[in-house]
Amino acid sequence: MNTQSPDKDTASAAKSRKWWRRFLTIPIITAFVLGILFVAVFNTTMEWANTESFCITCHEMRDNVYREYQTSVHNTNRSGVRAICSDCHVPKEFVPKMIRKIQASNEVLHKILGTIDTPEKFEAKRAKLAQNEWRRMKANDSRECRNCHDSQSFDLGIQGYRSVNQHEDGLLKGQTCIDCHKGVVHRLPSIAQGINLADPPGIALEVFKPPVPAQKTLPVEETGAEEEEGHPEEEKSAE
Repeated sequence: MNTQSPDKDTASAAKSRKWWRRFLTIPIITAFVLGILFVAVFNTTMEWANTESFCITCHEMRDNVYREYQTSVHNTNRSGVRAICSDCHVPKEFVPKMIRKIQASNEVLHKILGTIDTPEKFEAKRAKLAQNEWRRMKANDSRECRNCHDSQSFDLGIQGYRSVNQHEDGLLKGQTCIDCHKGVVHRLPSIAQGINLADPPGIALEVFKPPVPAQKTLPVEETGAEEEEGHPEEEKSAE
């Protein structure tokens, strides 16, 4: 015969529920705190990896392209607005940024292998490295350039005559910034001229500024040119 009172059953059930709540609450709070810490550490690390000081910790960057950058308009200009390495070479949007960071693991591998650890090795690879970056920027419509330079905000009225013509022509033809603005910061690779055996060999001129496909023209019968010559039937009737 069960002699346990109803009050004791209720107290036991309440104690059991309290224990389960405590058992579940502690891991949830712990996971939440660890999640916040992970996000904070991850974001801080990503931001640190985008700093100028981080980029030039490798002597390959410090002794080659960084020296070129120091004399460029992106480093020193009349307005004092600077664009550092990551502004041009690392996307700001999260997903593209993560993809670029994953791709950078290949650069870490070549750092270990010493692929460009001397000025001579770097110059031998300059054309290939430049073309890789040009292709990336062409594919994303010069996304990093547009973080600062918005064609929709151009004031053509205060641009030079040549700039106005080039920008209007480029916009009409669907060109992007990198189609014309190569070598703004870093020295261009040598151009193949066919008059010497350069070492490293130069690259074709068309690579620097690819030809724009010819604009489609209307057939003669659609231009209305025949109307300008008049209608022979009408001329005969007038006589």
